[in-house]
Amino acid sequence: MNCQRWGRVLPGLVVLLGMLLVLTACNSAMPGKSGAGELGKAGEFGKAAPLANSTVILATTTSTMDSGLLDVLIPVFEQATGYQVKPIAAGTGQALALGEKGEADVLLVHAPEAEKKLIENGTAIRRQLLMHNDFIIVGPPADPAGLRGMTDAVAGLKKLAASGQLFVSRGDDSGTHKMELALWKKAAVKPAGAAYQETGAGMGQTLNVANEKLGYTLTDRATYLAQKKNLGLIVLLEKDPALLNIYHVMEVNGEKFPKVNSAGGKAFADFLVSERGQELIRSYGIDKFGEPLFFVDVSKQETELLKGPAQPESANQQK
Repeated sequence: MNCQRWGRVLPGLVVLLGMLLVLTACNSAMPGKSGAGELGKAGEFGKAAPLANSTVILATTTSTMDSGLLDVLIPVFEQATGYQVKPIAAGTGQALALGEKGEADVLLVHAPEAEKKLIENGTAIRRQLLMHNDFIIVGPPADPAGLRGMTDAVAGLKKLAASGQLFVSRGDDSGTHKMELALWKKAAVKPAGAAYQETGAGMGQTLNVANEKLGYTLTDRATYLAQKKNLGLIVLLEKDPALLNIYHVMEVNGEKFPKVNSAGGKAFADFLVSERGQELIRSYGIDKFGEPLFFVDVSKQETELLKGPAQPESANQQK
């Protein structure tokens, strides 16, 4: 009796076991279920990074690094996508040069005219307006050149040159350096001599040199605020619309440089202009400095910014 019962039940168990094995095999083959860990998961801002090409090389300015913004953005992107970002922070000129040689996947820079050349020659694609802040001129509290309260950068530099006081320049072909040179040109001044010193370094180091030598310098506001606690320099000239500091993100063209990580570069660019990326940028600095260090511009046209003031909106208005 028992043998007959098992004879009827056993075939059904075999069929059931077979179905379970098939379902297990199918589930293992589904996307995101491989043994690749986090790299096997599809990210919100792009497909999961292949194990052989999971690194994204970001060429950017020292201001995004020195201000601490990248320390907020990169971990969120990496966790969401599985990519690993390798930032190379240099002057914008150097960052663009890396792009021109195909040695970076994505560029985050702030020299609009120089950026356009890379789009025109096919080096970069999808140039997107991301954010802005402004440049300011800082100097010693005693202000021997008498710039305090001025809002015209060209007039301020003329006055500074006439005073013979020290101006410390980055001298590194960065976006900040390009802005400084353009202002000197408008002022019809050719800075030289002992009262004009070039560091050939990033913004953070240049601020330190100006601080040590009681000199003046042009800086982006974000880096200054991030390092203000270690500096004796104060803001002396600001709110000139000509001091607008605009950042774009653009991807290195994979068709021109087949070895670049096009998918990774696109994923990072997409993250920056996404709602999540914008919110991180918009809120960065408020808790620590009482004001945002950058203003997001993803939905705007660059011409809109050029018509308006350097500091257009409060943090609350941006939300």
